[in-house]
This record gives sequence, structure tokens and C-alpha cells, in this order.
Amino acid sequence: MYTIGTVAALAGVSPDTLRYYEKERLITPASKTAAGYRLYNNEAVRRIRFIKHAQHCGFTLSDIHELLTLKQTDSACCEDVRSLGIEKKLRIEHKLLALQAISCTLDELIQGCEGGEAVTDNCPILVALENSLAEAAR
Repeated sequence: MYTIGTVAALAGVSPDTLRYYEKERLITPASKTAAGYRLYNNEAVRRIRFIKHAQHCGFTLSDIHELLTLKQTDSACCEDVRSLGIEKKLRIEHKLLALQAISCTLDELIQGCEGGEAVTDNCPILVALENSLAEAAR
């Protein structure tokens, strides 16, 4: 059994992260000492590493909770997990398209602005942003 500091070090996270994961019901201590200290087992270390890897793959803590629930559900199958993976990939692709559109808009704004010493009232980027705000308010 490990204390919160030890399991945090083994899993490469902070004790505060472990407390947060506990609050979000992603991990639970295996037991507590008579003094109330949380004790964790090797399964907790493995689960924390799973959570961190899933986060690196773009899954939110909510998604991870769902994955962990599926893993423990007898009626769940690999197709259920695959569906979550597909949904996540589609959301990421949608975000990428939105970011590419933003990048193109910024390219256009930057190209329209030569920089220099002009006062900001005449800055094409600021003018374009103000004009888009005025159009949105209509």
C-alpha cells in the first residue's frame, strides 16, 4: 500500500491531482489508516497512468470516466469503446477545421497590415475586428 505522496510520485502526478481524480470518482483509495490517511494499491498507479495516457490522446476526464465505466461493465464490448474513440476523433477533426479557418482569417488580417508606426486607430487588424463586431451586433 502506498501513501498519496508515494503513489503520486510513482504515477508522475501531484497529490492534488490525485485528490481531484478522487473527487471526480476516477480513483478511490484502497483503504485508510486509523489516522485517516489514504492508502493506494498498484491498481491505483495503473489507473492514474491510464488516465494520463488517455488525456494525451485527447480524452477529457468525462470521456475517461465513461471509458472506465465501460471497462467495468459486463455488457459492454470493444465496439462501445471504439464508438467513443470515433466520436473523439470527429470532435478533434471539427476543432482542427475551425482552427484552420481561424488561421486563414488571421493570415488575411496580417497580410492587410503592414505594421509600422501608424497609430492603432488606423491599424487594419483592429479596424477589421471592430467592423466584425459591429456587423455581429446588427
